[in-house]
Amino acid sequence: MKIFTRLRQFGPEAEILLQLLVIAALFLGLLVGLRTFTAPAVLWLMRRPGPLALVLAALAVFEYVVDLNPKAPPRTQPLGLIARICSGGFCGWSLMTAGGGPVALGVAAGALGAIAGTYGGLAARMRAIALIGRIPAAIVEDCFAVVASAAVVFYM
Repeated sequence: MKIFTRLRQFGPEAEILLQLLVIAALFLGLLVGLRTFTAPAVLWLMRRPGPLALVLAALAVFEYVVDLNPKAPPRTQPLGLIARICSGGFCGWSLMTAGGGPVALGVAAGALGAIAGTYGGLAARMRAIALIGRIPAAIVEDCFAVVASAAVVFYM
């Protein structure tokens, strides 16, 4: 279902579509908690291809490489957390501006999802490191972030 075009019709299903937009913003925010640039890159590559989408994709790839470095800063450090909150809010903004919904609601859902995803993702990553090691855990997290982001965007 293409939420972007259908919400603007303000038919009887507009409220449900708005709820789906908020849920999508929340889910993309959760995924931003795993990888700062993956969800916005996937969203823009799939829905709004152009120069910004390519820049976001390059930043996502750069983040994957940096994350393999054992000296990479933790995601819960203030700068990393702020970046994730902003990225989650950006995803929510992108969804709501495209769908015609209230932007503040999308930004809030994306930002709150990013906070939850940051701490939940850290707990999952620590468990994965204990089970399979640091580098395999990072690769699994990267793959999950890409596939889950694509699934959320595809089914919107």
